[in-house]
Amino acid sequence: MAQNVTSRWDATHAAPWGPVARDTGSVSLSLVVAASHHHGRVPQAAVQALVELVRQRPPLILTGAGISTDSGIPDYRGPDGRRRVTPMQHGEFVGASQARQRYWARSYVGWHRFAAAEPNVGHRVVAGLQAAGAAGPIITQNVDGLHQRAGARSVVELHGTLAEVVCLTCGARLDRDLVQALMADANPGFVDRVTGLAEDGSRVSSQIRPDGDIVLADSAVTEFRAPSCLVCRADTLKPDVVFFGGSVPKDRVERCYDLTDAAAALLVLGSSLAVMSGYRFVRRAAARGIPVVILTHGPTRGDGEATLRVDAPLGPTLAAVADRLGVPA
Repeated sequence: MAQNVTSRWDATHAAPWGPVARDTGSVSLSLVVAASHHHGRVPQAAVQALVELVRQRPPLILTGAGISTDSGIPDYRGPDGRRRVTPMQHGEFVGASQARQRYWARSYVGWHRFAAAEPNVGHRVVAGLQAAGAAGPIITQNVDGLHQRAGARSVVELHGTLAEVVCLTCGARLDRDLVQALMADANPGFVDRVTGLAEDGSRVSSQIRPDGDIVLADSAVTEFRAPSCLVCRADTLKPDVVFFGGSVPKDRVERCYDLTDAAAALLVLGSSLAVMSGYRFVRRAAARGIPVVILTHGPTRGDGEATLRVDAPLGPTLAAVADRLGVPA
């Protein structure tokens, strides 16, 4: 079978995205669509439901790492929701110079490939939906800037951006490319020396992570000279992102809550919603009777709040939606 549809409504007809009362129990629609992983087909019932959603209720969009995997940037978790890599922790980074040295060595090697990543069909479709008036603002949990490079506007970077660096001591801000150049001057030949030293024997360039760093043997890090602030000379430069264990700035969270409260619907793309920073907006929308649609591979933390849950390949499904709407992809 190409798809499995379980529903309290006829999946051959348009999804009832009409007005809903603003209370927790008001959403009556319950649809789960699963694509055939064997054949990789896009479930047409899900495509039609998504088309009707963006036509009737241009949604606020919440994206996760899954939307960038087709650009060569892997996510933290596999299809089963289990974490595949251990990311840098906020407390570890701010607490020790050695941790910062390790992060910057890995980030230095991985930056060229990370910065070269291009928007994929998912990013392009989202930007196209916005331009056509079929989607609203974007809240992204990603730090890669690919939504903006695809032409999207009104993007809130919930976890910050790798394109900027901030000094934790004096507050100075630097462009990431400048910091890369400083590290290159201080560490001539470093990339050539560490290539091939990943613990699994693979070349480091194949081990890039969502935060832009790479897998690198600890023995290769000790010689690396980490960057210092150009203003105060402290070794406390940090990418302007929220590491695991850190807190999203309160004003940014409030802005996202305001966007959620004003939304006609919430469309989640490529996120397992495993961390509260993104999941809270799903809970907020569901509590206010705002339809929540989730399109991603595998289970998510928000499945219980979802009005429509689609387990299907993100890029092809969005491309099919764009095709029906005449939106460039």
